[in-house]
Amino acid sequence: MTPSNPLRDESGSTPLESTAQLMDRITSQLGSQLTLVSLDGRRRAAPAPALVVVGHGSRDPRALATVTALVERVRELRPGLTVRLGHIELNEPLLTDTLAAASGSAVLVPLLLGRGYHVKHDIPDAAARAPHLGTRVAAPLGPHPLLVDALHDRLIEAGWPTGLGRAGRRTAAVVLAAAGSRDPDSATDTRRTADLLAQRLGVPVVPAYASTTAASALDVPAAVRALSARGRHRTAVASYFTAPGRFATQCADAAPWLASAPLGAHPAMARLLLHRYDQARASAMAAPRVTSDRLASV
Repeated sequence: MTPSNPLRDESGSTPLESTAQLMDRITSQLGSQLTLVSLDGRRRAAPAPALVVVGHGSRDPRALATVTALVERVRELRPGLTVRLGHIELNEPLLTDTLAAASGSAVLVPLLLGRGYHVKHDIPDAAARAPHLGTRVAAPLGPHPLLVDALHDRLIEAGWPTGLGRAGRRTAAVVLAAAGSRDPDSATDTRRTADLLAQRLGVPVVPAYASTTAASALDVPAAVRALSARGRHRTAVASYFTAPGRFATQCADAAPWLASAPLGAHPAMARLLLHRYDQARASAMAAPRVTSDRLASV
């Protein structure tokens, strides 16, 4: 008669694996190890972690179309790399679902422009809820010169004069319109991007926000008025948003002269996503490996 209870150890409390279960587990582990060995006996390189692009999400359908196009551009730049998309909220696939369906390892690259609550809390929390997956969270996209490349190109597309002379630079300025955050690190990152763009254009660039959560933050109309009071009557609004949406539209509507499109699927954005992915992988490989001897001394 087949026993109905599982095998137990001598204490009678912990189930022991049957011979069949034990052999299945050993075979599975051996098979996974053999996939790393080629036919000539040399160890194969482990597969690269997947790149998970983490978007915020938006009710505007243009945002999902834009982010999807950007992900496709990343795939085109690195065809052998597994690239997935996950959203923090509002759009599918949600990040938690993307991670639940993944296997192996992944680098989560925020499609966000600075440090803030989503980067510091929401994304790491989602990664922690996928313990089956080896994950690493990359830095946000900004600040970085590649973002300035994209911002500059979008302004040129909107009509910013490429041959702005000395006289023109005395009357022109740019408002860098961003979403806004309560985190002071986010504002620091936005100001740094504004400084980099000012160096590129040779005119003042003032950060302003669609959501003025900090007492000292300016919204876009207030920033335009402040620049006009300084004699800067040709003020453009540079859209510091990754995709179209309510905030981007609201900021563009406040432009007295011209307003650029969101960063979108600009080639520099795709290159920057891959750059942050590579940075995170390099950081992981450079981290000291904890050996059994070191563990014993901890």
